[in-house]
Amino acid sequence: MSKFGMAQRRSTASTVTVDELRDMLADHRPVAVVDVRPADERAEWAIPGSIHIDAYDALRAGDPDALAGLHLPKDSTVVTVCGAGKTSLIAMDQLRERGYDARSLAGGMRAWSLAWNSADVPLPTGPARVLQVRRTGKGCLSYLAGDGGQAAVIDASLDPGVYQEIAATHGWTITHVLETHIHADHLSRSRSLAGLTGAVLHLPETGRAAFPHVPLRDGTVIDIGDSRLDVIHTPGHTPESTSYLLDGVVLFTGDTLFLTGVGRPDLEAKADEARERGRLLWASLRRLMALPGETIVLPGHTSSPVAFDEEPIAGTLHEVKEHVPMLRLDEASFVETILSRIPPAPPNHGTIVTLNEAGEWPAGDPADLEAGANRCAIS
Repeated sequence: MSKFGMAQRRSTASTVTVDELRDMLADHRPVAVVDVRPADERAEWAIPGSIHIDAYDALRAGDPDALAGLHLPKDSTVVTVCGAGKTSLIAMDQLRERGYDARSLAGGMRAWSLAWNSADVPLPTGPARVLQVRRTGKGCLSYLAGDGGQAAVIDASLDPGVYQEIAATHGWTITHVLETHIHADHLSRSRSLAGLTGAVLHLPETGRAAFPHVPLRDGTVIDIGDSRLDVIHTPGHTPESTSYLLDGVVLFTGDTLFLTGVGRPDLEAKADEARERGRLLWASLRRLMALPGETIVLPGHTSSPVAFDEEPIAGTLHEVKEHVPMLRLDEASFVETILSRIPPAPPNHGTIVTLNEAGEWPAGDPADLEAGANRCAIS
């Protein structure tokens, strides 16, 4: 048996699961996460606070000194990480031979794509409470907005049980489940969540969704206890993209507006369509910028790994405008700028869009489709 095969067989019982590592980080236990992937993979996405050593090729080649330059606290648990949880087993064994309490993350970064944490979003006024739920590896941001024993979930991207557990903790019943648009970087869990809870499933008005839902038009109001969500159609990223304004103070922008950028207009669109979407996006952003500057912006994604710090990823409209110069451009300049900065398409986006339009779930592990960073924003 090869050295790689021996390491994998010998170390299987010494792995940690995604949930176990998540708990370690959330509880701020002494843990050192060692990422042994190549630098280009690390640059795409990483576990917050992890230590990187580009040792992948050396470990695969059986170099016993692949981690010789790595020095870690001996009183911390060490968790080694690679792409799929195999080469990290070799790293674990080398660190154990040096006296470290080392384990390997089962499934690697592919499995880590489902790890999550949450943060309470402070609101200036009103009875509502908002929780931001973050897929730390993917950068997907979803929300629970609760008031008067009721709650709405926006852009569910995790197992429905996560949202049920959070709602139960706050004494809420999930009565509404909403999407801001048809997503291209992750599989929507909204249909499953609505079916499990009996909540009303809402999607922006679109001819793309082939499953039962209540369509939302611009100007519609959804009541959540004594609070209200106003529906604002903000096309551009996709034709149906919609933002939601809670009690006039909190704006859920989906992939239309981020804290440091704007949504890309090109996915599933031809060149002329992308240009037209760019014009629509400019108009939508102008409409949002007309809201009070103190309005809190809660985007649908972040491009950086989400730390386990309980700090919400949020900013005011005034702050966003200061950090995103594109928001101050005229229409023509804005369109030319975003079309010149479009990043590579998210992996498997065509398959994910097709499944989300059909409301279907793929066979096998969803991480096979979802692994990797999101690429929804243009900065």
